[in-house]
Amino acid sequence: MTQSDRRPPAWFGIVAVVLVIWGAVGVFACVQQLRLGAEAMGPADAYYRRLYATLPFWYNPVYAVATFSGLAAALALALRSRFAGPLFAVSLVAIVIQFGWLFAATDLIAVRGAAQVVPFPVFIAAVAAFGLWLSRHARRQGWIG
Repeated sequence: MTQSDRRPPAWFGIVAVVLVIWGAVGVFACVQQLRLGAEAMGPADAYYRRLYATLPFWYNPVYAVATFSGLAAALALALRSRFAGPLFAVSLVAIVIQFGWLFAATDLIAVRGAAQVVPFPVFIAAVAAFGLWLSRHARRQGWIG
């Protein structure tokens, strides 16, 4: 019996499927932003249009890396692949770069307020960190290769 032959508990499969759905929603949001720009989440006001227009050239590709690697990580976890951990790590780093730049280099927090703009990005990073932890835990338990 190899290490990855150990069957994970039922909750592991449920959590992996939830992470796949979360990743698919993230990829959809990214594709919408790439297609629609500032209007991706509905009618944008002048501030959000201006903010989106001033994003650096690398911002959207980093967003794509964050979401696509997150979905790939979740799929790898569901398939019990050893690539889940490294892919979650890539996603988490891209998330930190994306939102770190947005909060440090723009006036978003000053204009909209931290209570309005910070919680969801923190939640996104927490989900990626959880996925990274879970993939490492699963590997130690022998649930993934």
